[in-house]
Amino acid sequence: MPAPRKKTRANGEGTIYQRKDGRWEAAGYMLTTDGTRKRVRVYGSTHREAADKLTEKMGASNSGHPVATASGTLGDYLAFWLNNVAVHRVRANTHERYRTCVRLYLVLAQLTARDIRTFLDRLRTTCQCCARNLDAAPRRCCAIGNCCDRRLSPLTVAYVHSVLKSALEHAVREEELPRNVARNVKLSPPRHRRFEPLTADEARRFLKVARQDKLRALWELALRAGLRRGELLGLTWADLDPAAGTLNIRRSLQHNPAGGLTLFPTKTRAAERRIALPVACLAALEQHREEQERQRTAAGAQWRDSGLIFTTRVGTPLDPTDVAGRCTGLLDQAGIRRVRFHDLRHTCATLLLEQGVQLVTIKELLGHANIGITAQVYAHVRPRLQHDAINQLTDVLQEEDDPEGPPMRAAVPH
Repeated sequence: MPAPRKKTRANGEGTIYQRKDGRWEAAGYMLTTDGTRKRVRVYGSTHREAADKLTEKMGASNSGHPVATASGTLGDYLAFWLNNVAVHRVRANTHERYRTCVRLYLVLAQLTARDIRTFLDRLRTTCQCCARNLDAAPRRCCAIGNCCDRRLSPLTVAYVHSVLKSALEHAVREEELPRNVARNVKLSPPRHRRFEPLTADEARRFLKVARQDKLRALWELALRAGLRRGELLGLTWADLDPAAGTLNIRRSLQHNPAGGLTLFPTKTRAAERRIALPVACLAALEQHREEQERQRTAAGAQWRDSGLIFTTRVGTPLDPTDVAGRCTGLLDQAGIRRVRFHDLRHTCATLLLEQGVQLVTIKELLGHANIGITAQVYAHVRPRLQHDAINQLTDVLQEEDDPEGPPMRAAVPH
């Protein structure tokens, strides 16, 4: 009796066979990111797994969705990753930063660790005016032979590297690449910008001036609760519970790629939080609500009810850039050195640490993803706290009748 014939797949369904290493390989022709149809391979530990993967990819290809392949160029793959993967996983403004990063810097032709390291070294040391011909019109500086040596900061180079790693990690998960070679390239940790929070005296002087501003409640929240600028501008009256004295942070107002303003979810899941408000903030918010009602009446039919706490005179969202400029103006009025708006948040955390508030409490107030971030960002405060603790212990251990005189106290660092 003849052996039964092995079932074959129909024409166009691809082929499946077992490799020498025991894995199953499936292959078929599909639409790829460069617009052509190429033979694409997928792998599985069983025949069924390989068949399912091939069916899924061929179904997407037949629906007009291109499949990324390692045989294409890096530019092709990054375009695919931006338009089909990253766009569904990150916020619109983050996606736009990814797109800009790819367009301006990620022009690699090969994908070995050595190539990536050489590329990043060149990116770090090359004048961007010269590389991108920025001074061609009008002709100045580099265009006339006087290089301005405008290099990328270490933070920007690290960001370019992280975007490339994220894109290639997806290729590894989809089994388009055997490994993520960008992970094999280690960069020196970039030095984060050292911020200079306001001192307690400067913060008091700032608030004294800010209380005369129409956005008094915003400045109170920024300094006393450490909210981010976008979080402040994304607050609605529904987020406030005056009876409980709490505020829910659920969204952030940001510029969108089209140039307008959009409410996005909070920066991270941990940033979505409920915080307790001090009496000063609650009183300022109540006063602000009354002022907004007067503005609503004055605006009449022009009022646009957005539900936001902080708005223009006609109810529309405030522009984050304008609020940052307003902050600078208040600092000037108070005779205080200029700091960034975000440094008001740093001021809040620093002053709380100096008052002995536990790090975990500050982490929850600020909405950090984990306590390690809080500890790293505010590492500059710890030496002062250590000296205070050492001096307290010295006082405890010092005997009252010690003939050596008053205890030796550690000097407080500046």
